[in-house]
Order: sequence, then structure tokens, then C-alpha cells
Amino acid sequence: MNWFTKTSYPEFWNTYSKHFKNKQETDLGSIRFVVFDTETTGLNPNQDRILSIGTVGIFQNTIKVSDSFECYLKQDLFKAETVKIHGLLKGGKNIKIDEKTAIIQFLEHIKNSVLVAHNASFDVTMINKALKRLELPKLKNIVLDTKNIFNKTNLDKTTKTNFSLDELSERFKIPQHDRHTASGDAFITALLFVKLISHLKKEKKITLNDIKSPKERIGLL
Repeated sequence: MNWFTKTSYPEFWNTYSKHFKNKQETDLGSIRFVVFDTETTGLNPNQDRILSIGTVGIFQNTIKVSDSFECYLKQDLFKAETVKIHGLLKGGKNIKIDEKTAIIQFLEHIKNSVLVAHNASFDVTMINKALKRLELPKLKNIVLDTKNIFNKTNLDKTTKTNFSLDELSERFKIPQHDRHTASGDAFITALLFVKLISHLKKEKKITLNDIKSPKERIGLL
């Protein structure tokens, strides 16, 4: 079935899509941002699968811990060699749900929020691959990448443009608690995002358009 020609979708997708009837605000103070991260079985979107999704909301440049989401997925594909990175066992104590349920819950949580991630193209692609397996279109949300936002600050005077989350966390003195868990990385990225926006605001008034990532660079892996 062609990914782009299906016209009949399940109710949860229709509900999600309805949130995009109105144009997104551009004033940063009026936007709900959802910072998210995925832990996966590997780095190949065509073969690997999502193990967990973690999010935290930001509104008016304030991290809203109460506005968060976390889920763990059943590991139909298990790679023992990646456990040392994410720490997620095939069994374990975490309650796990199937991929479809995880995607439904994720869409219900994010609605039409502006998504934020570090190296966002990978996380967006992993979500889009899951949507494709459900015969659904790609995410509709605007996506920001903290890596690209940092480059807009001109704080680094070298020619380097690809900074890791570890590098930027160290630069901005952000504690790396729960690193390599989806929720932990989402919170670290949220702290980074708030710091970057605060820095950019010192130079001039900025809107969503000033911090958008190039469209062609998001979710095309």
C-alpha cells in the first residue's frame, strides 16, 4: 500500500490531525513545546525498532515536568549488544506495550505541539517508520533540533557544526542524570533548549521562524 495515497485512517489519527486545522503560533511564549527522545535497538531506521519514548513539555520557557510522557515498548527485536547503552532488558520490571499502543499514546500527548530533539532527524525518522508500519502518514508537527539552534547562537568560533548532546551539556554545565534513557535525555535536551532560547533572546526578539530547522534535514534518514 502506498504510504501517501490511503484516504481512510483510524480515529486516533483523525483526532491527531484535527489539531493542525489552525496555523501554529509563531510567538514563542504562546507555543507548547514537547522535547522528546527515543531509545532504540540500533541506529538503522530500516531495521531497528523503538525501545522507549520519553518527553517533557515546555511552556513560556519553563520546563513542565508534570507535562511528560514515558513508555517502554515490547522488544520483538532484541540486540543484547545495545543493552549496555540504554540498559533496557527484553524482560525487566518496566511495563511494556506494543508499538501501536505506544504511537497512539505519543500522538495523544504531543497533539500539535512543536517537537524538539537533539539530532532530531533520527528520532523523527524512527517515529515515522513506526507510523509507516501502521500504514499512516508522517508526523505533522513542526520539529526543532537543538543542534541546529546552537549553531544559530554563534557561540562556537570553530568551523564545527555537529555537536553531540554530551558536548553541549558540558558546555552549558547541564548535569547528565539518566543519560541514555529516553526520559533522561529528553530532560537534558529540554534544559539545553531553554538555555539556548534564553541566549538568543538576549540578542534580539525571536520567533518560531528564527529557530526552525531546515525542513529537508528533519526525518529524511
